[in-house]
Amino acid sequence: MPFIRNIQTTLEMIKWEHSIFALPFAMCGAMLAAHGWPTRWQVLWIVVCMVSARSAAMAFNRVVDAAIDGANPRTSTRALPAGLLSRGFVIAFIVIWCGIFVFAAAQLNRLTLYLSPVALAVVLFYSYTKRFTRLSHLALGFALGIAPAAAWIAVRGSLDPRVLLLTAAVTCWVAGFDVLYACQDYEFDRNNGLYSIPQSFGIANALWISRALHLCVLLLLGGLVLAFGLGKLAMVGVVVVAMLLAYEHSLVRANDLSKLNAAFFTMNGVIAVVFFVFVAADLLVKI
Repeated sequence: MPFIRNIQTTLEMIKWEHSIFALPFAMCGAMLAAHGWPTRWQVLWIVVCMVSARSAAMAFNRVVDAAIDGANPRTSTRALPAGLLSRGFVIAFIVIWCGIFVFAAAQLNRLTLYLSPVALAVVLFYSYTKRFTRLSHLALGFALGIAPAAAWIAVRGSLDPRVLLLTAAVTCWVAGFDVLYACQDYEFDRNNGLYSIPQSFGIANALWISRALHLCVLLLLGGLVLAFGLGKLAMVGVVVVAMLLAYEHSLVRANDLSKLNAAFFTMNGVIAVVFFVFVAADLLVKI
């Protein structure tokens, strides 16, 4: 059926399975708020919020960037520039997922409902930032970084400033690997007036900026452990994340970006899950 085929193509286009990047950090925020496991209904609606917001944001990015993707040899085979999907179908997909997100937010508490349009504005706005600022990587980072704070609000109905350490850590984490990813488009961005850190400072300097951002991640995660009085298991999680980030950066060199996809997709999913497992274990041991 054409409709089913279009849905499958859309899910492939937005890399639906990569929702795992931010979901573990959102669950960290939720577990910190609950001092253990949130209720099963809170977990369910937080997961729905995360998946729906990311799905809408990724599809929106593909619509906004369709012309750019079509001009870039690396992305010209994506569904929209390749003509595999219509713009109208993808816009309808976005609207539906935005509606699901607002509905799921309403199931959590009144504050999450009130803030749901703000969250959508943040995650959708990122798509425009590469047109006017080299800090677009931080904009993407913040779009995912609000997840732990949003999950805290989902559980508590209020915000504790301490969880913003995790928001900052996720922001720097995502920005750091997005800088790496943008190295692939260095020449294209320079020739087409798009902004990125590699385009502005060169690939070699961009790699150092990415490393600095990931060093900030480790400092912020360490601060999070101290701020919440977490124990040795959580700190071991920070150490393991440090090792994984070091390995990730060892895969990428200024004159060799051939392993960049492995660094981007595989290692970052592992990092998110690993940190969640150690924090969750630390919290549950104390219960």
